[in-house]
Amino acid sequence: MTSYDALLLLSFGGPEGPDDVIPFLENVTRGRNIPRERLEKVGEHYHLFGGVSPINQLCRELKAAIEADFAAHDIDLPVYWGNRNWTPYLADTVRQMEADGIRRAAAFVTSAYSGYSTNDQYLEDIARARDEVPGAPEIDKLPVYSGRPGFVDPFADATRDALSRLPAGARLVFTAHSVPLSQPNRELYVAELEEAARTVAHAAAPGAPWDLVYQSRSGPPGQPWLEPQIDDHLQKLHGDGVRAVAAVPIGFVSDHMEVKYDLDVEAAGRAEELGIAFARAATPGADPRFAALPRELLADAVGHGGTG
Repeated sequence: MTSYDALLLLSFGGPEGPDDVIPFLENVTRGRNIPRERLEKVGEHYHLFGGVSPINQLCRELKAAIEADFAAHDIDLPVYWGNRNWTPYLADTVRQMEADGIRRAAAFVTSAYSGYSTNDQYLEDIARARDEVPGAPEIDKLPVYSGRPGFVDPFADATRDALSRLPAGARLVFTAHSVPLSQPNRELYVAELEEAARTVAHAAAPGAPWDLVYQSRSGPPGQPWLEPQIDDHLQKLHGDGVRAVAAVPIGFVSDHMEVKYDLDVEAAGRAEELGIAFARAATPGADPRFAALPRELLADAVGHGGTG
C-alpha cells in the first residue's frame, strides 16, 4: 500500500443523545429552508431510540474491524474516521491527519453506489474539508463497491436468515433510499441497485421473484422521486395475495436510523396492519467480509496506479 499512508473511513454521521437530534438535523438540511416543525417531526423518529442513531457506533465497530483486517494482512496503515454531519466532523479529522504528517490517504465511504448523494456529494465533502485545512493531505475516494462479494455476500446470508423466519413463498423486497428523479447520475444508481439485488436474490433464493422499491422520501410533495415507496408496495403485494415479505435494505451498509425507523417501525407496522408476515434482513455492518473491502479496493487502486 505504498501509494497511501492512511485510510479515511468517511460516513454520514448521526446523533448520539437527545440534545444532538435537532442540531444534527439542522446540519443535514442546511440551506434547504426546512421548517423547524418538520425537523422536530423527524426528530421524533430518533427519540423513539433514545435520541441515538446507531450509525456512529457501527462506524466505530467497522473501523476496528478494518484495523483488524489490516493487521491480519500485515498492512501498516492508520485508519481515521470522519463524518459529513456529526462528530467526528470530516474537517476535524483531516486537520488531525495533517498534524500527524499524513500526505496521501484513500477514503472508504459507507455508501456502495454511484449517484449524487451516494458518491458525488462525498467527493464534494472531501474537497470542502481539504479547503479548510492548510497543507491537507491528498485524499482519493475509493471506487463504489456495490458489486463486490464483500458487500453482496453478507446480504445474501442475511436474506437467507430473513427467509428462514418466514413461511414458504415469501416475497423478496429490496429497498434503497429514494432520490429525486432530477438528481444527477440517478440512472446509474438505479442500475447498480438492480444488479446488486439480482445478485443477492439469485444467491439467496434462486428463481424467486423479487422487487426493488424505495424508502425515506423527504422532498416536497410535488417533486418526483424514485418509486414505489415500500409502504405503497406492501399494499399492492397484499392485493396480489402475498402474505409474507423479506425486506432487504440493499441500499444501506449499516442499520442506521433510516433502516431502524423506516423499515423496522413504519414498514413492519404497515405489514402487520395488512396481515403480512415481515422479516428484515441485516446489513453488512462490521462483517469481516465487508471490513476486508477497503484492503481489497486499496490493492486494486495501488495495482492500477490510482483510484480511477
